[in-house]
Amino acid sequence: QVRLVESGGGLVQAGDSLNLSCAASGQTSGSYAMGWFRRAPGKEREFVSAIDSSGRDKDYADSVKGRFTISRGNAKNTWNLQMNSLKPEDTAVYYCAVGPYYKMYSNWGQGTQVTASS
Repeated sequence: QVRLVESGGGLVQAGDSLNLSCAASGQTSGSYAMGWFRRAPGKEREFVSAIDSSGRDKDYADSVKGRFTISRGNAKNTWNLQMNSLKPEDTAVYYCAVGPYYKMYSNWGQGTQVTASS
């Protein structure tokens, strides 16, 4: 079983930055594709960003393009989401997910809360 742990969430002012991290542990093998999702209060979970196992292919939701950057971490099976110019509408629980193929996920984390106050 692969276990994912997100970290780096918090309460910030609109316009501030946060860097989320996701680390995979347990029965990990090989390289994983990875994605970030979020769920705001009263809303459905939505896609935020994705990266393939090589780190070359990346994708972003239109709402975060130009503000968020996804990357692979320096340690194996770690990933980051740099979030700049945060807006109140970015407030949500952020989840990371990994899988063997780009945008196909088999394991999910428990989430980390991000709150951007106006």
